[in-house]
Amino acid sequence: MTVATYQVEGMTCGHCVSAVTAEVGKVAGVSGVEIDLAAGAVTVTSETPLDVALIDAAVVEAGYELAGKVDLLPQAGGSCCGSGGCH
Repeated sequence: MTVATYQVEGMTCGHCVSAVTAEVGKVAGVSGVEIDLAAGAVTVTSETPLDVALIDAAVVEAGYELAGKVDLLPQAGGSCCGSGGCH
């Protein structure tokens, strides 16, 4: 499983979340889409790494702009969420 997070510009409301989720969810190979509206980020789960151009095209189709990939570094506790173990 591959998880990648991307910064998206222009999302401000629930409609934005729905639009981006729907379009990114249509990309072949995507098994999950999570949006963090406050951070302006979309996290995409897939079985194999996806070409960023596919995610970019989906975000643009939804009416927004992909600002780039976010590199998540482990926090205190040695995990991505700081709890000591990822879920």
